[in-house]
Amino acid sequence: MKKLLIATAVLASFAATAEDDKTFTMDGEFGLIFTTGNTETTSVNAGLKATQELQGWSNEYLVQGLYKQDQVTNADGEEVDETTAQKLFASAQGNYKLENPDHRIFVFGSYEDDRFSNFKSQTTIAAGWNQKVWEDDTSSFDYSIGPGYSFAETQAGEDFDSVIVRGAFNYAWFISDTSKFTQTFSTEIGSDNTKSRAVTALTAKISGNLSMKLSLKLDHNSDVADDVDNLDTETAVTLVYSFF
Repeated sequence: MKKLLIATAVLASFAATAEDDKTFTMDGEFGLIFTTGNTETTSVNAGLKATQELQGWSNEYLVQGLYKQDQVTNADGEEVDETTAQKLFASAQGNYKLENPDHRIFVFGSYEDDRFSNFKSQTTIAAGWNQKVWEDDTSSFDYSIGPGYSFAETQAGEDFDSVIVRGAFNYAWFISDTSKFTQTFSTEIGSDNTKSRAVTALTAKISGNLSMKLSLKLDHNSDVADDVDNLDTETAVTLVYSFF
């Protein structure tokens, strides 16, 4: 976590010294599910996403959290509440624009804490090449690729630290003035583990700054314990509010 905070502070310092002619956007999303009766469940899904366009930098920030609690029967036959999912993910990427503003040098940092996965925590830092391939009224596409380092700790207390190669892309299709389709993908290839994430989402505006979002998230780790699944999936319907 300390490494991510340092990376975020570095990006913030770059932004603070940049020119004042900037644009800033921030979206917040929230989903809450309660079920009662034969099955009692509480599920909360929330996140914040922000982008910042400066004359010399293009910055991206993301924070996501998931919490789920189910009612289960313990060994004594009693109904008790048990936490079954608890995850926090945060990332920041700064893209320094070169003479061609579509060509950039990126700096990336991320931290993930997942109580119920094979890895208790995973931290990544990376840097390299970023390019905005195209952006028009109907769609946009950009990618990043470069070397980095991963710091991971398993639930059993083992450390998995290694040099990695990180690759990622972002695609957006603006279906209409009120709806869009997005696809993001990232992979971090290391000697001990390869971590990949894909998020597919469809967002439709309801009214004003309020939208509804349907998303499917896939998280995959190649090296996990025998009793842990390699792939985690998360399907969510959330409300999204655009602050700026």
